[in-house]
This record gives sequence, structure tokens and C-alpha cells, in this order.
Amino acid sequence: MAHVRVREQVPLPRSSEEDLVTTANRHDRYTVSVCRTEEAAVERLRAEIDGRRVALISDHTVTRLHARRLAEMLADNGLSVTATSFPAGEASKSLTTATQLLDWLAGTALARRDVVLAVGGGVVIDTVGWVASAYMRGVPYINVPTTLLAHVDAALGGKVAVDHHTAKNLIGAFYHPKAVVSNVSYLRTLDRRQLRSGLAEVIKKGVIASPELFEFIEHRHPAILDGDPATTARLVHGASVVKTRLVAKDPYERDLRRPLNFGHTVGHAVETVTDYGPILHGEAVAFGMACAARIAERRGLLDWRTRARLVDLLAAVGLPVVLDDLPVELDVTATIGALRQIRKIRDGVLRFVLPAALGETVIADDVTEDEIRAAITADATGYRQAG
Repeated sequence: MAHVRVREQVPLPRSSEEDLVTTANRHDRYTVSVCRTEEAAVERLRAEIDGRRVALISDHTVTRLHARRLAEMLADNGLSVTATSFPAGEASKSLTTATQLLDWLAGTALARRDVVLAVGGGVVIDTVGWVASAYMRGVPYINVPTTLLAHVDAALGGKVAVDHHTAKNLIGAFYHPKAVVSNVSYLRTLDRRQLRSGLAEVIKKGVIASPELFEFIEHRHPAILDGDPATTARLVHGASVVKTRLVAKDPYERDLRRPLNFGHTVGHAVETVTDYGPILHGEAVAFGMACAARIAERRGLLDWRTRARLVDLLAAVGLPVVLDDLPVELDVTATIGALRQIRKIRDGVLRFVLPAALGETVIADDVTEDEIRAAITADATGYRQAG
């Protein structure tokens, strides 16, 4: 048995009345790998896992499509893998699911330096990431996204959380993954609605930080929705570059004035009042972006051509931009009420990210309820009230 000698000699201050000042700094660094085949993804995973035990967590749908086969491939490569899954859908992004997963982990042989593998879409990644942050005060986890939204957004960064019935992502933490391994071949199993939902988050990134990415989607969205592998790989890689660059500026959101929240203020309220299910996250964000663009135009921040360009692209992709586009009827009054709850959670301030141009945003904390209601109920032109 090895012995390590540790020597510490801490001098005590002469006065016991002085306040003590202590620091706790953390630096997280991880690799994002965009792979075109499952075989390439397994090689990257083997390198990142580095012989440690693996607890693979997914949902029932992804287990049937991908996760069971991935677990077998990892086991065939000599890794010790145990796996579980939970029901698919936003309703599973809850404390109940998280508690069940913690109980399951406690019954495994997983040690503190072993690896949790989150294989799935945003619900799996957000939930498993938060569970990993809590188990044994934090165990390493790797994200393996399977939806486009997870590839370009949920799997990147350290925001992990579960929902509460009063607000989305209310219970969470900042806990960054050990790695992200994106296998774009998984996207072949998605239907078009899921692809559209994921594409909303990429359009968002183009608006706030990359005119080049926005133009790429304008020209290539038919190929993206058709699942062209080369185009999809370029899209995922480009979106990952933008997201990681922006997150690196403020990984723990000390400044809540974040362009990445574009479309999410109204979007989260829409998801809350519709019980996190019938409207997909990307659909809610797309509607929220259209609302924010209308507010920005009416304030004179955004010219009508750019507003129309954004709304036209969202509509061309098949995303909702007006109330009638949403898959279920939206209670506008309840949505305004949900925004009041968000304001309370955010210390009395409701911040809107308003686009001023492609690659330029304005953070406003003085948007009124009248402005929000007008934007939500406007028709596609952005001016006339819907009936």
C-alpha cells in the first residue's frame, strides 16, 4: 500500500476578531466531438471513459432505438456497463424521476470517479445531469445526445435541472459534463417535427451571434430536414461552436443578461401553461423569438426587413410564429400570469432578449405586459391583432 506524507503548517492570526475571507474556484474543461457514425462515437466514448465503470441512463424510446445497442457495443469493448431508463417525455423531467434514478444509482457499484452516461434528448440530459451533480456530491457524466435539440443546445454547457409545476427548470444546478459525444447518425430516427424543434435553437444562435450560421440555415434547411448527413454534421458543429463560445464567457450565469435566452422568456411561459408536453421546447422558443422580434420592431430596435427575414425562416422551417400555428390553444392570460411567476423567480426582473440585427441583441428589463400581450396575439405581419 502506498503512503503519502502531507505536511501543513497553518499560522493563526493574532486577532480572533478579524473576518475570514476564503475562495473556491473551479475550472471546467471538456471536449465536444461531432461524429458521423456510431462506431466513431464509441471510440470517442472509450477514450473518455478510460476503463471506468459506466451507468447508462436513457428513456424507454431511446433505449429501444439506440441506448441498448450502445451499451452492448461498450460492453463488447471491455467496459462494465449497467443501464436503466425512464418514460419518455417532458413529464419525466421531475423530482420524482430524479429520486428514482438516485435510488437506482445507490444500488449499483458506481464509485465517485466512475461515469454516468446520459443518452437521449433534452429531458434525459437535463435530468441525468442534475442527478449526476447530486449523487456522491457529483460524479462525472458524459452527454450522448440523440435529438437535434440536444445536439445543438441541451448537451452543451452545465445547466442541468428538473421542472417544478410552477416553473420550468426551477430545481437545478450548474454542473458541466466530462465530455459531449454527438453522433449525428442518430438523427436519422427523428421525425420532422423533432428536427424542426431542434432547428429553432440553431436559428436562435444564428440571430444572436452568427449571421453566417443563420444564412447557412436559410439556404440549407431543406437538406437539414431531409437528414443529409454532411449538412447535418456542419450544422451541429457550427451550432456547437457558437454555444460553447457564448457559454464560456459566463458559464455560471453570474450575469443574467444573456443573449442565449432569446425566445425563452415567452417560450418557457408557454411550456409552463401547457403542462410541458403538447408544445415542444423548440416550438415554444420559436414562438418566443417571433414575439421578441415584434417587440423589438415596435420599439424601433429592429428593422422590419430583418424581423420579416427571421419570421419567414421560422415559418419556412415549419415552426410556429403566431397563435394559430401552435399545436394547442394557448391561454394568453395564463401565459402572462406565468411570466409574472418568472419575474418573481428572477428577483423581480423580467429580462427580454430583443434582436437589433443579426449578431446583435439588446437586453431589456422594461418590457410591459401590454407589449407582451400585443406580441403574443399579433398576426404574421406583427402589427394587426389576431381575432
